[in-house]
Formats: sequence, structure tokens, C-alpha cells
Amino acid sequence: MKKNKIFVACDTVNISKIKEIIKKTQTSKLKIGYKFGLEFLNSKNGRNFLSNLKNKIIFADLKLHDIPNTCVSAIKAIKDLKVNYLTIHISSGFHALKAAKKVAGKTKLIGVTILTSLDDKALRKIGFKMNVKKLVLHQARLASQAKLDAIVCSAKEVKLVRKVFKKEIITPGIRIGKKNNNDQKRILTPKQAYKNGSDWLVVGRPLTKGNIKKNIQTLIDHLN
Repeated sequence: MKKNKIFVACDTVNISKIKEIIKKTQTSKLKIGYKFGLEFLNSKNGRNFLSNLKNKIIFADLKLHDIPNTCVSAIKAIKDLKVNYLTIHISSGFHALKAAKKVAGKTKLIGVTILTSLDDKALRKIGFKMNVKKLVLHQARLASQAKLDAIVCSAKEVKLVRKVFKKEIITPGIRIGKKNNNDQKRILTPKQAYKNGSDWLVVGRPLTKGNIKKNIQTLIDHLN
């Protein structure tokens, strides 16, 4: 039976807490990877910890967003970490995406669409004329043209994205049951996200806050 795939967001710089998260999220019921963001990757001990982490699926959520040359240089600079997945903002532009993909090697390059903390109103304030759905669809086409390996979007846009992007779709903004949305706007439950066609879910606080083992079991029960 195919296992549901979850990236556990390790949003802390505390190494002991990271070790606890990894230990307590081990389960045969799910395929688990670990997402490390800017907070951890820019911390004093973060890079060293990752370089010694073996036999785990590692997602480096750097969200590169720069000119082509800088994106390429950044990817080369973390090659030694041998991460499995790495994010780049699609809004970096087609040339940056192509250049990044060319040097990514075995690392799967993930195009980030519109952050799940943003909605139509927030986009208008930034200066975008398109609404979220139209802009995400437009970006998904660009990611496909640049031959990216995966895409990050809200679970609410997965069906739309799937029309133009045929590879892996990773969805954050996941909440289990009636819980605080925190800073997320476009959210769904794990079951809803998989039903829409998500390949991987990114789940942070609903798993890592409180009793981790109990939270993992709650997620498994929710999906059954």
C-alpha cells in the first residue's frame, strides 16, 4: 500500500528539539522527510547538523529569490549537504529557474508559488493585478517550462496546478482539525489536501508542538 508522504517542518534552531522531532516522528505508517528553513540553515549549528544527518529525506527550504548568478552560486555553496529537495521562488524569473535547475544535479528543485500566508487582498497591496489562483497557475506553467522537479502551492490550488504541472506537488498550510491558523491564510486538512492531489504535505506546528508522538498518531488516525 502506498504511504502518505509528510515533510515535518523543523522550525527551530534548538538541536536537541530537532533530534527529539526526528526520533518521535519515526513511523512505518507514513513516509517522512524533514524540512529545514532559513531559521535553521542560517543558525550556527544548523549546517553542521545537516552535514551529519544520514538516511533521511532532507528538504532545504531556502526559498532562493535572486538573480540567476546568485541562485546558481547559492546552490553550489550547499552541494556538500547533499539535500534531496531545495526551494526557489518562481518569481525569481525563468532564466534564474533554468540556471538553477542546470546546476542542481541530484537535488530536486522546487518552485515556490504564492506563499500560503498571502491572499488576494495581500497580493493587491504588493501590487499584483492577478488574484492568487490566476497567478499560481501562471507560475506553475513557468515551473513546467523550466523543467523544475516539484512545486509548492496551497492545497486549495493543487487541482488547478495539476492541469499544467505533472511532477511532484508539495503543500504547506496544513491544519489537523480545528486548530489555530497562525499566520496561514489558504489552509486545508491533510485528508482534503491528499484528495485534491497533493504528493507531499508540509506539517509543522500541528505535529511538533506539544506531544509529538500523540500528534503523529492523530494525523495517522485522521488519514484512515
